[in-house]
Amino acid sequence: MLGPKQEAQGALFYEFSIEDHVPQDHLLRSIDRFVDLSGIRQHLAPFYSNTGRPSIDPELLLRMLLVGYCLGIRSERRLCEEVHLNLAYRWFCRLDLTDRVPDHSTFSKNRHGRFRDSDLLRHLFETTVARCIAEGLVSGQRFAADASLIEADANKQNSTAKEDWHPTSINPEDAPRAVREYLEVLDAAAFGAASEVEPKFTSHSDPASQCLSADCYAIACR
Repeated sequence: MLGPKQEAQGALFYEFSIEDHVPQDHLLRSIDRFVDLSGIRQHLAPFYSNTGRPSIDPELLLRMLLVGYCLGIRSERRLCEEVHLNLAYRWFCRLDLTDRVPDHSTFSKNRHGRFRDSDLLRHLFETTVARCIAEGLVSGQRFAADASLIEADANKQNSTAKEDWHPTSINPEDAPRAVREYLEVLDAAAFGAASEVEPKFTSHSDPASQCLSADCYAIACR
């Protein structure tokens, strides 16, 4: 027997729980059990003003970034869209159905602003390692580095050949943000000064990619 046509009808009241719609074996449930961001508000307190409108909760921003890193969402604009639509992402970010998702521009302002100035990501990394040691997951006695090749944000069509690349002749005020950041650490022992290799070209969009004289590079430590 052919059933009636299904039509959506708005109801005055709804009884809905996001908790019930996130599978128990979902990846974010496994991650959530070990995520402890209770200390970041105290760490970031000096970088917020005592006056003005209330800011976006930094824990929400970090949880959204974790979703992006773990689920392979590289675009901040797309990340905001996915968190808005996906119930599991909302659950992990502690957002209810009626809570608004932060604008994508908020991530850029915080990542390149107070998150960087406060060295927040390093703080989170160190506290995570310390917790792993306390839980007996790692000994903290050995260090290993693993390298993987990923495509860098380097455009050969927007680059300068090594014979034409003169960092001293560049006006940092007129340079893109990526070039300004590169020039700031050009003499650091752990960066450009650590290698005597002259790059074949220097990309204007990602100057750091010249370290391996290639358009693919990445280093992951664990």
